[in-house]
Amino acid sequence: MQPYILPFISVILGYLVSVFIKAKNKQLIKLLLAFSGAFLLTMTVSHLLPEVYEHVLESIHHDHAHGSHDHDHSGMKTIGLFIMLGIVFQIILEYFSKGAEHGHVHIHEKMTSLPWLLFGSLCLHALFEGMPISQHDHLALGIAIHHFPIAIILTLFFTQAELDKRLIFVFMMLFAFMTPLGTWLSHSIPFLIQYYAEISAFVIGILFHISSTIIFESSEGHKFNSAKLLAIILGIALGILL
Repeated sequence: MQPYILPFISVILGYLVSVFIKAKNKQLIKLLLAFSGAFLLTMTVSHLLPEVYEHVLESIHHDHAHGSHDHDHSGMKTIGLFIMLGIVFQIILEYFSKGAEHGHVHIHEKMTSLPWLLFGSLCLHALFEGMPISQHDHLALGIAIHHFPIAIILTLFFTQAELDKRLIFVFMMLFAFMTPLGTWLSHSIPFLIQYYAEISAFVIGILFHISSTIIFESSEGHKFNSAKLLAIILGIALGILL
């Protein structure tokens, strides 16, 4: 149950913090973003990526045991291809979401209706993020920590753009459900179970792009300072320890 609850709760908490506490300290939010980006990247590199390649190696050994010696390296290349596809996919998504996945949103005008392109892009992004969690429970914490500051920033963004409060609530609730939905789908649909290594590699590409972008965009002018550096180091340390 924990893999489903953590990502959902983090979005709800981010929404509540933004609505009731009126969190507007941009520097603190950027530090939280830097921490979440470093933590998510470390979880991806130290846990998810090795486990995906381990799965491929087990498949190769299985083929050898049954007398097949062809395409020993094709599985490795396929994983690399899907990682790159995930990176490209995320770049395309950000064309429509304007970078909201990593807190890069700006107010240009008052909103009178739900920004559907941004909504669809963010929900699709969150849906894919949830898929590897079905096989890697520990990743749920990384996604949850990633979503918490994003939820704060999105709620602030919509509030300052004067979007109807009911629409903001609906948007954030649906966004909160997307990652658990992705986890449930990848655990329930045979096709997704069969190709979970390729799907996980695809999500790794998404997470690579998101987390590295967060790290380099969480301060003005892409400059590192001592507070941001400490937040990144803490994120890396926690990701390794877990």
